[in-house]
Amino acid sequence: MEKVQCVIFDRNAADARLIGIEYIISEERFRDLPKDEKRLWHSHHYEVKSGILVAPGIPDLAEKSYFTDLVTTYGKMFHAWQYDRDDFPYGIPQLMMGLTEDGQANEDLIQERDRRLGVSTPHKRDGRADIPVPEVAPEANPWESGRTVQTSLQEMDFKW
Repeated sequence: MEKVQCVIFDRNAADARLIGIEYIISEERFRDLPKDEKRLWHSHHYEVKSGILVAPGIPDLAEKSYFTDLVTTYGKMFHAWQYDRDDFPYGIPQLMMGLTEDGQANEDLIQERDRRLGVSTPHKRDGRADIPVPEVAPEANPWESGRTVQTSLQEMDFKW
């Protein structure tokens, strides 16, 4: 998996709202990025291994095969719509980070999602136990240090 582009919707339904995009690259490509660029990327190891990341409607065997490849990748994700707050995509798209350990996600929200989609996060986690955990590049997941970068609105002179 050299590179993938994903669109992110707020739910799996015909009237779902497009809320963001994610660019996914291989570990090799990530390691070749400039240092400042690496600060914008997160690893996928935890989201895959924890069972939190799911592919609704995909058979377990196919999903596991896909996630076996995805576990070593890195993503840069921007959300353009804070849909739980506004009925319109106000503001600047925000750089988002991925989950990297237990306790970061609201368990009630995970259980609600599981119920709605008819999946089980614990079952997914158990089914992925044999997927090898990669060594995560130290430059990924920069917010784990307590500091991160974000987008901001800045006025500048326009030059032709």
